[in-house]
Amino acid sequence: MNDATLLAQPSPPRYLMCRPQYFAVTYSINPWMDPKAWAGSSAVLHATAVRQWAGLHSALLGNGASIELIDPEPGLPDLVFTANAAVVLDRKVLLACFLHAERQREQPALLAGFRALQARGLIDEIGEMPEGVALEGAGDCIWDRNRGLFWLGNGFRSQPAARAVIERQFGVPCLPLVLADPSFYHLDTCFCALPSGDVIYYPAAFTPAALECIHQHVAPAQRIALDRHDASRFAANAVCLGDRVVMSSCSTTLRRSLEERGLKVVNAPLDAFLRSGGSACCLTLRLDHLSGRAMTPALAMTNATRVGAEADS
Repeated sequence: MNDATLLAQPSPPRYLMCRPQYFAVTYSINPWMDPKAWAGSSAVLHATAVRQWAGLHSALLGNGASIELIDPEPGLPDLVFTANAAVVLDRKVLLACFLHAERQREQPALLAGFRALQARGLIDEIGEMPEGVALEGAGDCIWDRNRGLFWLGNGFRSQPAARAVIERQFGVPCLPLVLADPSFYHLDTCFCALPSGDVIYYPAAFTPAALECIHQHVAPAQRIALDRHDASRFAANAVCLGDRVVMSSCSTTLRRSLEERGLKVVNAPLDAFLRSGGSACCLTLRLDHLSGRAMTPALAMTNATRVGAEADS
C-alpha cells in the first residue's frame, strides 16, 4: 500500500468521553433529576451507570470510533456529559458557558481538558463565550453535515445571542430552534441530524415557529418524527457512526424507519443516565467534524496527490 493510499483512508470518528467515576444525581436542574430517588439506591444505580457507560464505550469502539478521555473530578457529577463541554468544528473549539451554577463548576476542568488535547495536536483553537451568554455546547448546537449548518436549541439553557457568536467563530449558518417542553431542555434530547441527511425529531418539543423552520429545511421524506414513547426514552439522543446509529432505546417502528433508510441500530442501554436527563449523545462529544471549508493536512495532501494523478493521466 503506497503513501497516497494510506493517506486516503478515512480517519475513525473521534469522540471525547469522561468516565462516570463521580456520576450521581445530587441536585436537580431538569425534570428528570430526582436526588432523593437516586440516594435511595445510590450504590446500585452508580454501579449500573458504570456498567452502562462501559457498554457505550465498547459499542463505539466496536463500530469504528476513536475515543479520547477527560479525567473525572470529585464534585462534578455531570462532567460525564461531555456533549455539553463545547461546540467543535474544523478543529476549533468554542467552550460552553453553562446557565446553572452547578455546572459552571465544570468549566475550569473542561478548559484544562481541551488545552491538553490542543497540546497533543488534536485541536487548533480554543475560544470562549462572551460573559453572560449561555451556550451548553453540542447539547444545544448540533452540526448538520449534509446541510452545512448548525441547529441551535434555545429557550431553556442556551441563549439566542449565542447564534451570532457561533456564526462568527465557525463561519457557517446557525438556525435557532426554540424548545417548548422542559423535559427536552437541550436540543440533543429531541433532535438528531443523521449522516444520511434524515433528521430524527420530536415535534412536541418545539414551538410552532421552530417546527416550521425544521420543515423548511428538511424534506418530508427525510423527517423521522418520534412519538412520546420513543422521545421519553431519548431515542433522538443518539450517536451516528456512518450507517450505524447508537442509541439506548428504540421501538420496533423507529427501528424499521431507520432500517428502511439503510441505517443499522446499535443498542447500548443507558437507563441510569436517563435519571439525570442524558443518554448516548450526551455522553459523547465529536471532535473531528469538518465543515468542508477546512481541511486537515493529511486530507489536503491526499487531495493534492489525487489532483496530481489526474493531471498525469
